[in-house]
Amino acid sequence: MPKITFMGAGSTVFARNVLGDSMCTPALADSVIALYDIDPVRLRESHLMLTAINNNLGGKAKIETFCGVENRKDALRGADYVVNAIQVGLYEPCTVIDFEVPKKYGLRQTIGDTLGIGGIFRALRTIPVMFDFAKDMEEVCPNAWFLNYTNPMAMLTGAMQRYTNVKTVGLCHSVQVCAPTLMKHAGMEYDDTVQYKIAGINHQAWLLEITRNGEDLYPEIKRRCAAITEKHGDMVRLEIMKRFGYYVTESSEHNAEYMPFFIKDKYPELIERFNIPLDEYPRRCVSQIERWEKQRDELTRDPHLTHTRSNEYASRIMEAMETNQPYKFGGNVINTGLITNLPRTACVEVACIADAGGVTPTFVGDLPEQCAAMNRTNINVQLLAIQAAVTKKKDYIYQAAMMDPHCQSELSIDDIVAMCDDLIRAHEGWLPEYH
Repeated sequence: MPKITFMGAGSTVFARNVLGDSMCTPALADSVIALYDIDPVRLRESHLMLTAINNNLGGKAKIETFCGVENRKDALRGADYVVNAIQVGLYEPCTVIDFEVPKKYGLRQTIGDTLGIGGIFRALRTIPVMFDFAKDMEEVCPNAWFLNYTNPMAMLTGAMQRYTNVKTVGLCHSVQVCAPTLMKHAGMEYDDTVQYKIAGINHQAWLLEITRNGEDLYPEIKRRCAAITEKHGDMVRLEIMKRFGYYVTESSEHNAEYMPFFIKDKYPELIERFNIPLDEYPRRCVSQIERWEKQRDELTRDPHLTHTRSNEYASRIMEAMETNQPYKFGGNVINTGLITNLPRTACVEVACIADAGGVTPTFVGDLPEQCAAMNRTNINVQLLAIQAAVTKKKDYIYQAAMMDPHCQSELSIDDIVAMCDDLIRAHEGWLPEYH
């Protein structure tokens, strides 16, 4: 029977999706499930919830809990799959720091978990923890697959792939909903006859092709989307498609801060024009905390709780590896010549095949040059942030921020350096020593 270790199991709702999916899957139903977290209360809540689901799905899984750094190695020991969903620093204090310190310099963000100054500092406090995971895994489960869901995806996954021996693939939710979302905007039906091709980098992969029975759907989609006059929540992405020719995988609130065009102090009217939700992630965090307080009893004390398999990739990848029945998914992997006009050290998002042999990424070739150019502006930041985390040199933190499209469009070099120094001081206890 396989062993699945879930790192950050206090993320109760997400744990329910991934591990509930596994319990619904015959090849995984009798797994040993190791729940790991540093918060004993949230860990216990997840254990109660998953135990109820397991009981109502036949009780085949064996669920164990492990709390605290001192028990981490035992949680990982003998694992076949390790699912990572940690958030180092949580909403308070670290997400608040990521947003409030840059505001003093006039720099506003929407999500701050993937790129920009928020993404850089989230990576700097998370990569050392993941390297600790990797060290333990290399000792107690050297053949396990590490399925990373934590953001910033390209920075964390790329760091694991380049600087550890752990077999790592990054997974995101945005690829599988990209084409259906675009077709919904266009008022067109999405079904199993629609075929698509997506490649690029996480949160900025491009819908390169979308067809039905061999017919290119892009012309009709673009015609319909150009006719939309009312405001909606995805205006940035439609503008990107208009200007660059292709739709991107992640939401408008994310992509608004990956480019230098939309959140500009000099042009405040753009926020209204493109319906950009500044400070969106802090609002979501507060809302999720409040929603959890309301859901807590329902999810942790209902003996009849059950689960229906979601569209998350993790269980399907593990199932494919257990059964040797191939499964295609969008994965984040090192660019071993897969996308020929992006750097080879970049972590790219391409179609991958999972089976008993592991994960095999597919070759893409060149992206359209304008798409590759936009990706490279984000990759610059990702590679420098990884370099900072690995070398512990402040200069790389400054340079990552200097190369960020949003930071460099709004701030001077002196302000970028001062902002980074303020963030380093505010993160005392959450970052290693930088020199």
